[in-house]
Amino acid sequence: MNKKYENSIHRLGRVGVIIGICFMLGIPAIVSAVYKVWPENIGKLLTACVGLLAIYIPTNVAEVLGYTPVLGSSAYITFLTGNVTNLKIPVVLNAQALTDCAQGTDEGDTIASIAVAVSSIITTVIIAFGVLLMVPLKPILMSSAVQTASLYLLPALFGGLLLSNINQDCGEYTAKNKSWILVPTMLLVIIINHFYPLLGKEGFIVIGCMVVSVVLAYAMYKAGFIKMSEKNAK
Repeated sequence: MNKKYENSIHRLGRVGVIIGICFMLGIPAIVSAVYKVWPENIGKLLTACVGLLAIYIPTNVAEVLGYTPVLGSSAYITFLTGNVTNLKIPVVLNAQALTDCAQGTDEGDTIASIAVAVSSIITTVIIAFGVLLMVPLKPILMSSAVQTASLYLLPALFGGLLLSNINQDCGEYTAKNKSWILVPTMLLVIIINHFYPLLGKEGFIVIGCMVVSVVLAYAMYKAGFIKMSEKNAK
């Protein structure tokens, strides 16, 4: 990747994230100061937050570790604007597939940045229209057909993510039999969940699956089951 571009994108990304954090923390602080509604008991507030933090901190760490290699430099705007798993990742994977660009390459990084930026703009426009039309569209949104269809949104998204990763693509390389890593990892999660329910521990599960996948990939590569080759090799 061009060093000048890389340095500029990291600089802009860090500045953008800092500005975003200032807005997210500053607006509630200003509102609390103006209307004098500060929490009376910080201890109770922290106690109430412990349960949520125990779920979301591992999940967020897992997302950063797992999604950043896919997102590349677009990770800054992705994590700042949100909707990572259910919107930004599918958009990036689809854009890279349509343009035949591999993850981990300069082309893939550029396409990911464009896809996330366009997605963020469109999402903002749709939300604005949704707020304006919320009352007129309420009967439609609350209909049984829409409520039933909404139950299948996340399964469809995760199914698409799974299928998009069942391939031999590995950045600038091709990894034959790479997708077989999914099988023992999924079986391990299913078996553990059978004896010990994992609901609410998704962040820890993802981090654990990352470690298992890396170990399996290394073992399979050393055993000759996974074979690497350069895409442009003649």
